[in-house]
Amino acid sequence: MSDLTKTIKLRIHVSPEQEILFCQMTEQYRQACNFVSQYIFDNQFNLSYQNLNKELYNDLRGQFGLKSQLAQSSIKTATARYKTVKEQLLQNPFKYKDENGNWKSITKTLEWLWKPVCFNRPQADLVRNRDYSFVDDGQILSINTLGKRTKCTFEGEHFAEYFDGSWNLGTAKLVKLKGLWYLHIPVTKAVEDFQKENVRHVVGIDRGLRFLTVSYDEQGKTEFVSGKKIATKRHRFQEVRRQLQSKGTKSAKRRLKAISGRENRWMSDVNHQISKTLVEKYGKDTLFVLEDLTGVSFEERNLSRTAKQNYDLRSWSFYQFEQFLTYKAHENRSEVLKVSAKYTSQRCPKCGTIHKENRNHHKHLYRCQCGYKSNDDRIGAMNIQLLGTMWISGDNHPRYERITNTLE
Repeated sequence: MSDLTKTIKLRIHVSPEQEILFCQMTEQYRQACNFVSQYIFDNQFNLSYQNLNKELYNDLRGQFGLKSQLAQSSIKTATARYKTVKEQLLQNPFKYKDENGNWKSITKTLEWLWKPVCFNRPQADLVRNRDYSFVDDGQILSINTLGKRTKCTFEGEHFAEYFDGSWNLGTAKLVKLKGLWYLHIPVTKAVEDFQKENVRHVVGIDRGLRFLTVSYDEQGKTEFVSGKKIATKRHRFQEVRRQLQSKGTKSAKRRLKAISGRENRWMSDVNHQISKTLVEKYGKDTLFVLEDLTGVSFEERNLSRTAKQNYDLRSWSFYQFEQFLTYKAHENRSEVLKVSAKYTSQRCPKCGTIHKENRNHHKHLYRCQCGYKSNDDRIGAMNIQLLGTMWISGDNHPRYERITNTLE
């Protein structure tokens, strides 16, 4: 058994008095997090909770009026954000060309930051049974504030399954969005582990622009999810954004922020639908195989260099799809495997020959000298699927290496 974690978002109904209490608490908590962040920045990025708590606890209680648990949580919130930034920097090294024209890279650390991490949105992290709890048979939320505790109702009809006792509730985040209050609660549940020896399906998935996903399974079945309508809608968002940016007014900036949120929510829904369809189609004991895009520069991928494609490529949420597919697969006793992306779009799945020239980007056709030809995106999914099969067979790090074409 292993733990599966998801986040539920409860909309809270608040009175005018509770609105004031929540606004005060989340604003003070935001300032406290920035206070901790500045201290971390000024002290060689020391992320030790014990040291930070010893140095800052009394200031957090006195200057910001936080209760004991909130003061400790503000330290944890700030350090968690720095750890996230640290990982992001590690995955995106600084690249440059040396005097010989060869590409070099330098690993980035927190010392590359020019200013402290900033918390802009008022928020508060609430510890389960200390800062928030469910009372009256789970129908009412009791939430701690800077002063007294307060009780409020919430919209939870869609989340009833998470309150049946089989899920553990973690530290929640209280936030306000467009005038409405929400409590984001991570929930954890023990689920059956994926067993390699019980695999029934191995599905290779190639992600791209023309087709959002191309999946290929062990039976040779291929499914394409077109990205044409998605690209059209994203280009409309881009055009509206360009027009608003050219205005530069305060109202235009507010509109830009609203459009960004709407686009992100819409794209998240698309990712949810695609990942859900894949998991439901193949059922339990399925291995989904994706290219590992960690550290891959989009400019290095074999795609045309038009402005639209570069925009689409950077804005397409590859990683979000990966996250959605992973937790849905884990919930269904399945697994997601990430494999090396090297040569997956250049290798002939029939004879194993690797030639970059075999792929025609304009015609979206892969044609090998051995006579095999197919859609170029399908070729990628086929090669990815084979790497998954190799992993099942015992190769813990499957990858392709260039071999000599025997026909030459």
